[in-house]
Amino acid sequence: MTEKRRAIYPGTFDPITNGHLDIIARACHMFDEIIVAVANSEAKKPMFTFAQRIDMVKAATKKFPKIKVVGFQGLLVDLSDDLEANILVRGLRAVSDFEYELQMGYANASLKKELETVYLMPSLEYAFVSSSVVRSILEFDGKVEHLLPDEVFQLIKSIR
Repeated sequence: MTEKRRAIYPGTFDPITNGHLDIIARACHMFDEIIVAVANSEAKKPMFTFAQRIDMVKAATKKFPKIKVVGFQGLLVDLSDDLEANILVRGLRAVSDFEYELQMGYANASLKKELETVYLMPSLEYAFVSSSVVRSILEFDGKVEHLLPDEVFQLIKSIR
């Protein structure tokens, strides 16, 4: 029997966007299981609570049978040990993402040599979509429906 190809897609997901879902859908073609790991990152001062972000990710990914959603706090390498997953999936939109992600990938590899990072570019239609763009628009009650999965948009409407 072959070992399952399990990958972790970590992030703050504040909130999860259509760009994130694009990466998830494409990663599902590459791996047997994707664990979407929602970081409890208070340092980033998220707009939504940890529990709300987990609920949003669960709602947005329920149509993907290969997805498991977990919340975590601490080092990603420790989570990878706990989940027995040595592959990280990360999205890259622009050069600025690449510089940050490369640095993080090297830092993780320095802590755990077996940990590999796979970088996926979003489809062109989602290249500009980020959680920070969505949050900026939300602050001014702007239109975000086209940037979010419908389930997430409905949750945000009920929260705000």
